Amino acid sequence: MPVETFDDAQIGYLFKDGATEEERQEEINRLNLSPLTAEVLAIGMLNPDTGGGRVLYRSDREEKFHSDDGKIEFISGDEGKILSAFWDDIRNYSQFITFNGRTFDCPFLMLRSALFGIRPTKNLVPYRYSTTPHCDLLDQLTFYGASRRFNLDFYCRAFGIGSPKAGGITGLDLGPLYREGKYREIARYCIGDVIATAELYRRWKYYLNIP
Repeated sequence: MPVETFDDAQIGYLFKDGATEEERQEEINRLNLSPLTAEVLAIGMLNPDTGGGRVLYRSDREEKFHSDDGKIEFISGDEGKILSAFWDDIRNYSQFITFNGRTFDCPFLMLRSALFGIRPTKNLVPYRYSTTPHCDLLDQLTFYGASRRFNLDFYCRAFGIGSPKAGGITGLDLGPLYREGKYREIARYCIGDVIATAELYRRWKYYLNIP
């Protein structure tokens, strides 16, 4: 949601009197991380046991296609449609795995859905100190904050996993890509993150998930 659509009261709340242009731009950038002012562009899901998955992504037209190996299904729609489809899909699973999902992705999806009048089918932010139903790998790899946090790209490189950023796209590029109508590029970037997360989960499960 662009800042230009905010009314005077909202602008006054967001920006302090006398704020510099640099401070205003910094605040605008933060709005891209809030479910109240940003939008969902894509949601990626992958079953680490089967390698099959699905990407629900925003587009100006409805379309459906598969990855070259046929394992990943790509389905487009408006934001409300992909959020509804996500909740329909996740209701069938007893565990979900994320990277930093507890503090970002999961609250974002739940709040964004509420704004659309869509009721989540799962609580994505359950009791923290358990890996079921939600295993947040950032919690696990930092031992719940006992060691330093790094981003997904850093952990992938450290573990020798193909980094989703190797293709040259980062999260900062998604807004411009969307405005340029490059919806499939966003969808493919999204599943790249999910595939890397699945591989990181396998490493954690084998080497660090000690009963």
